[in-house]
Amino acid sequence: MLANASIVAFAPTRDQERAIKFYRGKLGLKLTSQDGFAAVFDAHGAMLRVTSVPEPLRPQPFTILGWKVADIAETVRSLLSAGVTFERYPQIAQDEPGIWTAPGGAKVAWFKDPDGNILSVTQF
Repeated sequence: MLANASIVAFAPTRDQERAIKFYRGKLGLKLTSQDGFAAVFDAHGAMLRVTSVPEPLRPQPFTILGWKVADIAETVRSLLSAGVTFERYPQIAQDEPGIWTAPGGAKVAWFKDPDGNILSVTQF
């Protein structure tokens, strides 16, 4: 039923202007529209609605948005130079920049947006 429909992704924010600075300025996404409800970005053809929510915002303890990348080492370097900080999790072995290699070979690195939402980049 939805196999031919495009997906729309959502992320919550308490501060739309701060979110725009992060998603556009640090992640490089194109802002396509903004109103009192959401800042809308083009995420490589998918719509990402960073939606304004009332306080308090309780970030989830898991990844809410992730990007599949061709070269995770280069992506992490670029994000680090843009000021993104990568998360460290003591229960898993991560390399110097924060990349974890899963048992199946995928490589993942996690970071947070200004609202504490966990985001990731993955190389499969």
